[in-house]
Amino acid sequence: MHHVIVGNGPAGTIAAETLRKLDPQSHVSLVGDEGAPPYSRMAIPYFLVGQIDETGTYLRKDAAHFDRQGIERVEGRVASVDPGKQSVALDDGRALEYDRLLVATGSRPVRPPIPGMDLPGVHPCWTLGDARAIIERAKPGARVVLVGAGFIGCIILEALASRGTKLTVVEMEPRMVARMMNDTAAGLLRNWCEREGVGVRTGARVAAVQPGTDSPLVVELESGEAIPADLVITATGVRPNLEFLEGAGITTDQGVLVNRHMETSTAGIYAAGDVAQGLDFSTGQYSVQAIQPTAADHAQIAAYNMVGLERVHRGNVNMNVLATLGLVSTSFGLWMGLSGGDSAELCDADRFRYINLQFEDDRLVGASSLGLTDHVGVIRGLIQTKVSLGPWKAKLEKDPTRLMEAYIARTQPLGYNASVV
Repeated sequence: MHHVIVGNGPAGTIAAETLRKLDPQSHVSLVGDEGAPPYSRMAIPYFLVGQIDETGTYLRKDAAHFDRQGIERVEGRVASVDPGKQSVALDDGRALEYDRLLVATGSRPVRPPIPGMDLPGVHPCWTLGDARAIIERAKPGARVVLVGAGFIGCIILEALASRGTKLTVVEMEPRMVARMMNDTAAGLLRNWCEREGVGVRTGARVAAVQPGTDSPLVVELESGEAIPADLVITATGVRPNLEFLEGAGITTDQGVLVNRHMETSTAGIYAAGDVAQGLDFSTGQYSVQAIQPTAADHAQIAAYNMVGLERVHRGNVNMNVLATLGLVSTSFGLWMGLSGGDSAELCDADRFRYINLQFEDDRLVGASSLGLTDHVGVIRGLIQTKVSLGPWKAKLEKDPTRLMEAYIARTQPLGYNASVV
């Protein structure tokens, strides 16, 4: 049995190791095209600030790990897939035949359609190559403009500020991290960033990036403001890598559509990670969740099914944990709430503390927080178990911070006095 995995990020690596464990006699090929050992994009910010060197981003620190595991690493870019011949073609003319194929090609940054995005000194922050280029320019005191203040942008923000740059963030949405926070939480995050010396422009659109006279670059906003820059970094979203599947007959939408076994519309071909459009636990719909915990779950479930051991995907809770200049924020599930649902909110703006809970009947279905990290596991547990909160719903509406008490009371009723008020 030959298992071919296209993409050597976290999903591909975990799947390869799981396949090797489940099917020791099989041949496992892991295809990657970046010229580096499998690495984590989530570790790039730590590389940018010098907490780790480049090898610290590698998913497996031992250079001989994949050889010892019996996993063949193939360097190359897949150009096409032929399900009829059960083969993948590489762009250098090579072909790999497979018995089972896993698509784990992840995503890539979207270049905004703005004049000047191809100028020297304008970079995304997605690959190790991007990180090397940014390190060269993001010296202490350098003027840096970060275009995009979504989840990825705010991860990069922390690293850039830590390097001592003069940082300005430009976000076209009316608030930072608009897909993770409501107006209240995002307003606190903006205040925090500005207090830490980061300039923030929300509801602002970049009209163009131009060569400057007194600076290498100038970022021109539609408002007329011109921001001088030594470096411009774009963080304006990502798009799944699907193009090589054109003509293969595999159903795609936002990503590669998979069933609850992580199998695509074509038998024997599976997908996992940022490229896969899988089941969302909270909505019951199929969507792309570009977060590493989901990629890891997808990979393991796909590997089991690839060797004929049935595992059913029950859906992942969409969750984000973000550290921004020392302030940690989180969002879980239906953090924006449901029509007709109830909610509870507690805000201490002076201390940058915020929590918001969302309910459907007496179940917790979503939550978001800022400056509070004690309840991360509990929130996820309450949402995933769909536990009835009973009288604890009213108590949480009065004091949303009592999540641990509610969790223990409703999941271990014999070991806790649920009558405590």
